[in-house]
Amino acid sequence: MQPLTFKQVNQADRWQVYQRLQELDIACECSINQPLKVDIHSPTAAIQLQSVIKQFTADRPALVEWLERCWHSEI
Repeated sequence: MQPLTFKQVNQADRWQVYQRLQELDIACECSINQPLKVDIHSPTAAIQLQSVIKQFTADRPALVEWLERCWHSEI
């Protein structure tokens, strides 16, 4: 499988994203002056990746709105 590459994650946040993905057992690679590369092998990993990336790329109002929707959604 070809890894996904994330250029929108800025260099300062990339290491934190990498560490969080490692904690979630998501295969990823973070090299100096290179974009973050991630291998996704399940729908759950894709959702976790989306959540982690959103935490570092979305602005505060978007994150607050997202959290509000989660609180008010029914399972």
